[in-house]
Parts: sequence; C-alpha cells; structure tokens
Amino acid sequence: MTNNQPMRPSDAFAQLGRIKPREMSLRDMFQRVVDLAGASIPAVTEASVTVLQGADAHTPAYTGGLALTLDESQYTLGEGPCLQAARATTVESVSDMTTESRWPGWTAGALRAGARSSLSIGLPVHATGGALNLYATDPHVFDADTLAVAQAFASYATLAMAIDHLNDARVTLSQHLDAAMDGDAVIEQAKGIIIGERRCSPDQAFAGLTTMARDTNRTVREVAQAMVERISETAGR
Repeated sequence: MTNNQPMRPSDAFAQLGRIKPREMSLRDMFQRVVDLAGASIPAVTEASVTVLQGADAHTPAYTGGLALTLDESQYTLGEGPCLQAARATTVESVSDMTTESRWPGWTAGALRAGARSSLSIGLPVHATGGALNLYATDPHVFDADTLAVAQAFASYATLAMAIDHLNDARVTLSQHLDAAMDGDAVIEQAKGIIIGERRCSPDQAFAGLTTMARDTNRTVREVAQAMVERISETAGR
C-alpha cells in the first residue's frame, strides 16, 4: 500500500478507538491496524502483523504481497527483524538494507523484492509472541517520530491479542466448570441410588462411594458413573 495522500495518524487512531475488540475477530482487528498504519504513516509501503505460536510463525494480516513475502522469507530462514522483535519483544529497525549486517540472507532477498528499510515492534502479550512490521521501498524513513506513531499502532494490536487470550481463557474455564458440574451430577445420581437401596443419609451414601473408589482403585466419579450406567442398563431391559 503506497501512501500518496496519507491519512492523519489522529484520524486513524480515532477509527481504531471506535472499534469494539470483543465484537471483531482477532484477524480482522489485525487487518484494521495494518491498513490504518499503512495509510497514515508517511513513507510506509506495506505493513503486516507476525504472530508466534510456539515455534511456528505466521502472518494473519498484511496490506500487500511485499509484506507477506518479506515476512515469510524470515519464517523460512528462521531469522530476521520481525522474528527477533516477536521473540524478544524488542524494536528492530533496519534503516538501510544495503548496510544491514545482522540478517544477510534475509536482507539480500528483501533488496531483490524492492524493500530498502523496515521497522518491527514486538507485541508484549503473555504466552504468544507477535510483531507489527512496517516496510518501505526507501531507506532511512523510520525516524523517532515515526517510531512513536508506529508504537501507538502496535499498542492496539497488543490489546487485540490480550483480549483474544482472555476470551480463550474464559472458554477454557467454562469447559472445566461444565466438566466439573457433569461430574457432580453423576455423583449426586449415584448417591441417590445408594440412598434408595440402603435407606441411608447423603453423607453415608458418599462415604460408601468413597470406600468403593478406594477398594477398586478408581475415582469417586468413575465409581459413580459405573453405578449410574449399571442402573440405566438394568432399567432398560
């Protein structure tokens, strides 16, 4: 995306500020961030977001083929500024590909693709690495003012990732609670069966389940499940 008439960063941030992250997918949020960053930061040719999941890296959002090519070449090589920024939560600036010495294999390919400079900003999200990447076809375009604006865009991407992790954690917790409730339900059913058979109290019924679990080297839930299944099979005959 080439910026012939860049949008003002303040207008871009106003658009991002009106977004409700919980009502938008993480991929769509990333896409909005890179689109607005590419449209409002002068001299940026294309932008992308890198996400690390364990040892794997991928680009869920990008503004054009150049950004995707430059990202994926780093994933293939296993090194480069976006990977370094994502892994170490750092800012990695390449002011001129022709003089950069840290990643010679990648910079040689980037020059062939038409890129002359880049800026990658790590996204500090627990358990997942990420980076906002900006690429330019001109050298020496990422100064201190540009970095400050880019870091503001990166903060929106970080927020989107944090909310996504929070939602995942809530789903996992809900699943655990559902499983626990299912376990409680079957235990209560088994207690009811024992109470009906032995005319005992609920506490005595649970003590009986505990004893059977210990004697058969099973959990109380496993004993309860087997008892409920046995009674269900008997009733169905």
